[in-house]
Amino acid sequence: MGRSMTPLKDQLAQAGISVTQGDGEPALETPWFVRTLQAISGWLAAVFLMGFIALGAAFVIESSVASAALGLAMIAGAYALLRMAPGDFVEHLALAASLAGQLLVAWALGSALGDMTTSFWWGLLGLQAVLALAMPSLTHRTFSAFAASLALYLALAESGVPHVAGGLVLLALTGIWLNEFRWPARLRPVQAWGHGLLLGLLAIQAAGSSGQSLLLGRYYPGGGPAWLGPWVGEALGALALLLLLRHVFQRHAQAIAPSVRVAAYGAVAGLMLVSLQAHGLTQGAVVVALGFAIGNRLVMGLGVLSLLFAIGGYYYWLEVTLLTKALTLLALGALLLAIRWAMRHGWRGGQGDDARGGEAEDTGR
Repeated sequence: MGRSMTPLKDQLAQAGISVTQGDGEPALETPWFVRTLQAISGWLAAVFLMGFIALGAAFVIESSVASAALGLAMIAGAYALLRMAPGDFVEHLALAASLAGQLLVAWALGSALGDMTTSFWWGLLGLQAVLALAMPSLTHRTFSAFAASLALYLALAESGVPHVAGGLVLLALTGIWLNEFRWPARLRPVQAWGHGLLLGLLAIQAAGSSGQSLLLGRYYPGGGPAWLGPWVGEALGALALLLLLRHVFQRHAQAIAPSVRVAAYGAVAGLMLVSLQAHGLTQGAVVVALGFAIGNRLVMGLGVLSLLFAIGGYYYWLEVTLLTKALTLLALGALLLAIRWAMRHGWRGGQGDDARGGEAEDTGR
């Protein structure tokens, strides 16, 4: 029997697979050190440009209207530059120009309001949300999402409920990462928003764990609903975890037993009770579970960092002696090792039963 002499390209075409002349040529990517030099060059160029503008337009600072007009013009110029000539150098140059414009707009808004009030931070939140949606740059989108989360935290902190910001940001990033592939054409922007919000959540949690404000020397009101803030923040974190579990259960409806679902919801209730003492623990657990569910190691690693922030903050602020803290850590470590041993041996036992069942089925055939 002779082999068919039809060319491979024709065989692929008959199978419905189109092959063009350039498909086999790998795309050449710019080395990382060249991109780093281009980014540094863009920031240097932006610094000199901003210095030149500052020397020639120092009088603009005295007028809030002129500051706002110049700031918006610089942001619009950065947008036009990114649309016309994309690239690493242009991207960082436009980002620096946009940041300078945002500072001018913030200065004008603060001058108009008289101080950095709640309205000031809500205004900056709106500005950063628009830039995160509109700017044609992944770096700028990430930064704007990060800045928007910080503006939300500061706006709620001025109202006396800073802990609520972490829960809201956690809900937003959970929704974004779970719908990462819903719009394939906007995959990269969605990932940029998710990374920016995740970095913002870590900054918020670090500030809460250290007991410091994001603005050094500024203290926030403690009256009113301040006592309710931590409870609401943990409730929002538990809600994000429930949404994540619902997504996982719907995606793997046939593979997850009802007993596992009941145990998972019970673990959520137990975790929420523990988080009422160790604030932020639910947030770290949600981010770790989210990274595992979507298969993103970066998200999972940042979730581990969030857990370390929560545990470290609770350990630091715990009002007991160092000996009690050491004994608590010893008991916790022994408990975790025991759980690991039980899970490994239980999992192996389950695998062995499945394997014996599979062998029995094969023998029956």
